[in-house]
Amino acid sequence: MAALWRGCGRLLARRPGAAQALTAGTLMGAGDVIAQQLVERRGLQGHQGSRTMKMMAIGFCFVGPVVGSWYRILDQLVPGATKVVAAKKMVLDQGGFAPCFLGCFLAITGAMNGLSVEENWSKIRQDYTDALLTNYCIWPPVQMANFYLVPLQHRLAVVQCVAIIWNCYLSWKANRM
Repeated sequence: MAALWRGCGRLLARRPGAAQALTAGTLMGAGDVIAQQLVERRGLQGHQGSRTMKMMAIGFCFVGPVVGSWYRILDQLVPGATKVVAAKKMVLDQGGFAPCFLGCFLAITGAMNGLSVEENWSKIRQDYTDALLTNYCIWPPVQMANFYLVPLQHRLAVVQCVAIIWNCYLSWKANRM
C-alpha cells in the first residue's frame, strides 16, 4: 500500500494540474457532505449522494483547473512576493476573478441541477449578491496571506483547505431551491 501512495505522489508531482483538480474535487465533495450533514441535517438516509458527486465533478472539472490556472496567470501578471505584490494580487483576485468565477460556479451548478436557462438566471440573480458579499467577508485576508506566504504550487491546496467551509456555504447556497 505504501508503494501505491508513493507512486501516486510521484505521478501527481509530475502533473500539478491533475493534483489541483483532484484536491479541489475531493474538498468540494467534503464541503457538500458537511453542508448536507451539519447545516441541512439530512442524516445518512437523506444524504443526496448524486449532489455530492456533482459538487465533486465541479471541483475536478471547473474549480481545480480554473483556479489553478488563475494563480499561474496572476503570478505572471504580478511577479514577486512582497506585501505590496500580495495586495495587488488580492485586489485583482477579489475585484476581477472572484465575481466572474462565482457567477460561473452558480451557473454551472444550476445547469447540473437541471434548471432551465430562465430558472438558472433567476437563481443566479437571487443568490449572487449575497454569495459575493459573503465571499468578501472571508477571502481577502485569506488571499493576502496566501499570496504573501505560500509558494505558487501550494496556493490552491491552501485555499481549498480554507474553502471546505466556503464550499459548504456554496453547496448549501447553490442547491437551495
